[in-house]
Amino acid sequence: MENAKVLFTILGLEVTGYVTTMWAVMLFLFLVFFVATRKLNKVPGRFQCLVEYTLETLLNFLGKVMGQEKARRFFPLLATLFLFILISNWSGLLPFAGHVEGFRAPTSTLSVTAGLAILVFVFIQIAGFREKGFGYIKHFFQPFFIMFPLNLIEELVKPLSLSLRLFGNVFGEEMVVAVLLSLCAPLVPAVMQVLGILFGFIQAIVFTTLTAVYISSATADAH
Repeated sequence: MENAKVLFTILGLEVTGYVTTMWAVMLFLFLVFFVATRKLNKVPGRFQCLVEYTLETLLNFLGKVMGQEKARRFFPLLATLFLFILISNWSGLLPFAGHVEGFRAPTSTLSVTAGLAILVFVFIQIAGFREKGFGYIKHFFQPFFIMFPLNLIEELVKPLSLSLRLFGNVFGEEMVVAVLLSLCAPLVPAVMQVLGILFGFIQAIVFTTLTAVYISSATADAH
């Protein structure tokens, strides 16, 4: 994987094109929801209607995965993950993405997807402890005490597999488009970019769905 050039530093922390694009994605989402919620009307306009329809559709989908009660409880995290990943994936389809310093799809670097995986792992453990108390620890030792190392590894592998899948697909797609741009007429990469819109959505929904499944499993009632 190509190392991104350091653009500048803040308090000793290096800022690359992945970070600046991530900031742009967060700013974009903030502005979208600020405009959508600034003047809420009982009869929504087109933009408010679009935002409400998108969130309601996502909530209903997650409700089928983990139940409506849990979907509503964990919706802020799951919706944020979905929208951040989706826009990050699609940012790689914009002209010059990955070829101009300061403009790189955040999900095309393992550091960002691994960060999302760590966030999911920590949240799952917190949700499990809040739901079951210290009884949550029991599942690490089932069915036998000596299974603790394997159960712990399994718990770590779940979000790690999400990060690797997301990174691999987005990074691979960028590389394919770049190669086609250098070898073929613009029409072929354009077809790949259209497919990239679909694949970017699929990767975002898969990451969010599996996160919902893991949270639902961690907070499930013991039988």
